[in-house]
Amino acid sequence: MIFETIDDFSDALPDMRALIGLDLGEKTIGVAVTDSFLSVATPLETVKRRKFGLDAARLGEIISGRLIGGLILGLPFNMDGSEGPRCQSTRAFARNFDRLHPELPIGYWDERLSTVAAERALLEADTSRKRRAEVIDHVAASYILQGVLDRLHVLRRTQGN
Repeated sequence: MIFETIDDFSDALPDMRALIGLDLGEKTIGVAVTDSFLSVATPLETVKRRKFGLDAARLGEIISGRLIGGLILGLPFNMDGSEGPRCQSTRAFARNFDRLHPELPIGYWDERLSTVAAERALLEADTSRKRRAEVIDHVAASYILQGVLDRLHVLRRTQGN
C-alpha cells in the first residue's frame, strides 16, 4: 500500500523490521537500508537502471535478503514545491512496485537537496571524484532515509506521551 504521509506510513510499519530507501534517477537507483531498530540509515549500493522488471527483481532480492518492513522513495519535488515529470515517474514506479509487493508499505520523502548534501559530505571526507561518482546515489538514498528515521523518532516520541 502506498502512503502519502510519513504519519500514515509509520502506522503501517511492522515492528522490528528495517526500511529500504531509494533515490530514483534516470540511469541509476541509489539504495540505502536501516537496521531493524530504525536508528540509522546506511548506504548499500547503486543499481544501474535497465527495465522496470529487472530493476524490481534486483530490489526484490535485496528486500528478501533482509528483514525489510517498508520502502521509502525520494520524491523529487521542484524547488518551488511543485511536482514535475520526475515526481510523476517516481509515483508510477511506486504503483508498479506495489503491484509486485503489496505487503510492503511504501512512503515518500521530499528529496530536494539530498544529492547536494551527499556531495558535500563526500567532499568533506576528501573522497576522490571517481569514488564520489560511484557512491553519490546510494549516499543520497541514505540521506533521504535518515530524514524519514528522524521524523519517525519524533512521531513515536509524541505518540508515547
